[in-house]
Amino acid sequence: MNVLPSSVLFACTMNSVRSAMAEGILKKFCGESIYVDSVGKKAGEKNGYMIQVMAEMGVDLSNHQSKTFVSLNDTSFDMIISLSPEAQHAAVELTRWMSCELIYWPTFDPDVIRGKRETRLAGFRQIRDDLIDKITTKFLSETV
Repeated sequence: MNVLPSSVLFACTMNSVRSAMAEGILKKFCGESIYVDSVGKKAGEKNGYMIQVMAEMGVDLSNHQSKTFVSLNDTSFDMIISLSPEAQHAAVELTRWMSCELIYWPTFDPDVIRGKRETRLAGFRQIRDDLIDKITTKFLSETV
């Protein structure tokens, strides 16, 4: 049986979709036992599609504020999971002087989703569901 990390940081390009979703998902599943935060390489704007698809699973991210690596109050994490190439490079730089597990989960970029509202929502749901699969496999399966 593997032990859960005490703190996890999710990172992506703008902390407005992927890493925010991952933070919300892990908090929903393990928020009582793991400190979870998220950041971006740069700050992004709130994304209504992300807020809607997360609300569908009972996670309210309407008050999520985008953060960057520079704005982190604490950089002591047991695990950093980056979801974009830009975030992976920033995470490597951050971890040069600290001991933590660094994981790269390439995750589809929502900025390339085009089309009508339902098409875009379907794309955001796919990103959410992919993150749910990865998170449950990594954090819930390993503790059983």
